[in-house]
Amino acid sequence: MPKGPQGQRRPADSLACAIMVDQLATGEITEILTKPSGEIRLGIAGDKARAKNLSQKERAAIVKKAAAQHWR
Repeated sequence: MPKGPQGQRRPADSLACAIMVDQLATGEITEILTKPSGEIRLGIAGDKARAKNLSQKERAAIVKKAAAQHWR
C-alpha cells in the first residue's frame, strides 16, 4: 500500500485515492499527522543556528555557490 509524506496509508487504486483526497478536502475524514522525526528536528535547529552565526558576506557566498551549481 502506498504511503504519504509522513507514512500515512494511501489507497493504491486511483479512484479510491481520488475519493480519499476529496474526503480530506471537504473535511469528511481527517488525518492525524505525526511530528517530524528527531533527525529532522535536529537538522532544522542546526540550520537555524548555523544561519545565525554566519555573516552576511558568508551567506551571500553560499547562495552564489548554490545558484552557480543549480544553473550549471
